[in-house]
Amino acid sequence: MQLKDYEKVENSNIEFKEKVEYNKPKSWLKSVSAFANSNGGILLFGIKDVDREPVGLEDIIKDSEKVSELINDKITPLPRYELKTFKENNKDFLEVKVGDGPRTPYYYHGDGRKEAFIRAGNQSIIAPKHILDGLILKGQNTTFDELPSQYDISDVSFTLLNATLKKETTKELNKDKDYISLELMTKSKKVTNAGLLLSDQGLLIQSRIFCTRWKGLVKGAVEGDAIDDKEYTGSIISLLENAEIFIKNHSRTSWEIKGMKRIEIEDYPVRAIREAIVNAIIHRDYQMVGSEIHIDIYDNRLEITSPGGMIDGSFIQNLDITKVSSMRRNRVISDIFNRLHFMERRASGLTRIVESYNDYDIKPTFYSDVSSFKVIFPNKNYIKKSPAMGKKSPVMSGNIVSDEDYFLIKLHKNLPLNITKSTHDKIQKLFDKFNYQYNFKWEDVAEIFHVKKSRASEIIALLLEANLIEPSEPTKYKFKK
Repeated sequence: MQLKDYEKVENSNIEFKEKVEYNKPKSWLKSVSAFANSNGGILLFGIKDVDREPVGLEDIIKDSEKVSELINDKITPLPRYELKTFKENNKDFLEVKVGDGPRTPYYYHGDGRKEAFIRAGNQSIIAPKHILDGLILKGQNTTFDELPSQYDISDVSFTLLNATLKKETTKELNKDKDYISLELMTKSKKVTNAGLLLSDQGLLIQSRIFCTRWKGLVKGAVEGDAIDDKEYTGSIISLLENAEIFIKNHSRTSWEIKGMKRIEIEDYPVRAIREAIVNAIIHRDYQMVGSEIHIDIYDNRLEITSPGGMIDGSFIQNLDITKVSSMRRNRVISDIFNRLHFMERRASGLTRIVESYNDYDIKPTFYSDVSSFKVIFPNKNYIKKSPAMGKKSPVMSGNIVSDEDYFLIKLHKNLPLNITKSTHDKIQKLFDKFNYQYNFKWEDVAEIFHVKKSRASEIIALLLEANLIEPSEPTKYKFKK
């Protein structure tokens, strides 16, 4: 490969290092651990991380030997990796290609500590407990829903599952063989976690869906709170049904005349919404005790948030969703939902969600971090009318909203929930000043926020992480449309 070829690698799968740090090996070994625990990746030595300037390595042979020595000594179990050196413009570079491994978690040992790292976007961070637990299960070639629980089969019933199976496939559950073959219980008659999730009793406390219809565009807005809210528990089949009913009860269908036909326009496309709820149920991280799926409906959008980010540590907002491969966090309930015909073609769900808005310029958007995954559906009928935002109205022809309205929608969904109203308002003020057309620097952020350079840099990092801005030139930024 040439240096220009590395520009095509996804940011989450590559890290640039100016030199091999002998005395501070954790600065790069943590990424070896993270790549092995995630989806593999590349460390490229001889490139400045900040501006990608190729500076080369002074002693390529010594650096190569030291890299191998430190990986072999400080990463356990030993990951799959390859070293390759190459020269370009009379400068030496070292590529360390780390493969994703089956023996997760891969730990870094140093300074008397044992730590496992994962990729979070383009950074390597210590694996949170729920992700570390998942890596341990992955290393054992199992998933959470396969594990046996403390409950005996006599403690639960599968009335709803059996009725649904009969309705969808004309077959019924056979206790003697189907409970085991579908992995609802073990041979010792212990109910698996999948069995608990599909049982009528709802014995896993984290298997819940909270549904809320908010007044206005913001959660807990000044002019009002929740119009309606429900908490659903029980079988994950009933969670799906109740969530769909709640959304239907808080949606409406408008219509318009086109030629000789009456065209009905739903707030939200039913099949796409169902797909998103199914994905939330079968792909959520059930090891995050105290968490639940949230469905939040606002005047202009519907948000479905589920616990657990992308399995490989990438951020969905940084990916081409047409190329996102299907990875199942919960194999058993995924297979059963497939048998019940709740799922469409595998690995096509996200694409179909976007395609359900083919006639609109504003599309559903996706956001993830290390602990959550969110889908945001624009309200189709809201797009076609003037929102109460105090800004100029959307234009009906072309179904597009103003830049200001679109940015506010993006701002609400992308920023962390703990952002203060003051910070929120100042970000909006920054956008009002520069919009999508003009570049700005840290000095501009410092002026609007009334802060010093260090805090301005933190705010810029926050906006980059939220996918609201992007670098436009060295030391300059631009709001991302």
